[in-house]
Amino acid sequence: MSVLMIFLDGFGLGDRSACNPYKSARTGFLDEILGGHRLYADSGRVDTSCAQMIPTDAALGVPGIPQSATGQTTLWTGVNASRTLGRHLPAYPNTALRELLKENSLFRVLGDAGLRATFANAYRPEYFEAVKQRKSRWSTSSVAVMSGGQPFRTVNDLKEGQAVYHDFTNEMLIQLGHRVDIISPEQAGTNLAELALKHDFTLYEYFITDRIGHRQDVYQGIKTLEALDMFLAATANRLNLKNDLLLVVSDHGNFENMAVKGHTDNLVPTIVVGGELTEEVPIRNLADITPFIYRYLGLKGETGPV
Repeated sequence: MSVLMIFLDGFGLGDRSACNPYKSARTGFLDEILGGHRLYADSGRVDTSCAQMIPTDAALGVPGIPQSATGQTTLWTGVNASRTLGRHLPAYPNTALRELLKENSLFRVLGDAGLRATFANAYRPEYFEAVKQRKSRWSTSSVAVMSGGQPFRTVNDLKEGQAVYHDFTNEMLIQLGHRVDIISPEQAGTNLAELALKHDFTLYEYFITDRIGHRQDVYQGIKTLEALDMFLAATANRLNLKNDLLLVVSDHGNFENMAVKGHTDNLVPTIVVGGELTEEVPIRNLADITPFIYRYLGLKGETGPV
């Protein structure tokens, strides 16, 4: 039994206008599991024989537009980080959020319980050097991983099929000067699933959706969604979905409305696939997701901090 969380940065539930790349994208896998092209704000909750899609509140009861640092911290701790700070915080976690992650991240909780948790993304050595020289900062996911003492995966791991890069095809790595092979979305999805099958919990972070949303590039958004759909299909096909759970989550809206450059206050989709779930998944907002994972993995006492 394992849980694979695929995190899509900045992916909300939008309308059916041409400003939403999802409207024109061909997403055969998502359409199949959701019973149609249904990742829209007006679709409401979707329940099929193999998946549930839950419109999820990213605002967390705090005024303003949801942001990355607080949304991601909430996702990976079960703590309402926006309420803790009294505001939504963009980009990188501040001191308060770093402390919250160190104490409550699911990487730490699962590790303390003797379960195997891992972060699937490959890191470039240049990133570590940039952080060391204070030219960059630790991301929310990086702090979460460090809290549990798990090692970071590297480009060498990726070459051996033991990691996936942020764009999953490796094109970005090649543009940055690394000697790696371009792989198909299907191969990347298979690699990710193989890694997840060796662990109780695996996180993969995909931030390209948020980047494209900020660029307001509808055409690139359509291409990205179609590649992402192939990636998700291959991942799901390799998992044993009678026992394994695939979660697709996000932290705030952006990608779904190319008419605006910044984030949106739209609900975000939480897609739950597999696990032979017979009841409605009890997720209403971002803070409910980590407690749900704990319960699924049998940590009955770990419902997450309130």
